[in-house]
Amino acid sequence: MHNSDDFQNHEEFDGDQPKSKTRLKQEMQQLQDLGKRLTELNATKLAEVPMDAELEDAIATFHRIKSHEAKRRQLQFIGKLMRDADVDAIEAVLNRHKEQDLQRLRFDRLAEEWRDRLLDQGNEALSTFFNEHPSADHQQLRNLLREAGKEKASNKPPTNQRKLFRYLRDFFVQES
Repeated sequence: MHNSDDFQNHEEFDGDQPKSKTRLKQEMQQLQDLGKRLTELNATKLAEVPMDAELEDAIATFHRIKSHEAKRRQLQFIGKLMRDADVDAIEAVLNRHKEQDLQRLRFDRLAEEWRDRLLDQGNEALSTFFNEHPSADHQQLRNLLREAGKEKASNKPPTNQRKLFRYLRDFFVQES
């Protein structure tokens, strides 16, 4: 028969147990996956990540390697170096980058939707846009829309349609 003191001692004992081999492998894989995400960043974003010189060198080496097997081994090494890294700080930077990328994608989609709507519906869509976004530069938007419309009607390359898209995207970024 067990009393409550025995149960508490048993719980404490379980907490002191070493991690299972499976759990250690899972944690190592998570660190390796995080390291892989670091190798996928461009130089500007990578510079924002807090890491020591050895990890930075290991990532640079990864990019110079051509062999698939050597890349796999280098990722394992990066995962090993991640044990000593500030994983929470690295994940915070990666999550911020991911959110920024998602926000850019939302702005791109919104700009694309409005560009197509403006080109297809003309003045009706333009009035709706100005009602929803009164701070937009009316004259510039009208000029871009007129030139993009001419371009579309004459089946010319979409140079002005791209300019219209960039204007809309930049506007939505500034407006946010």
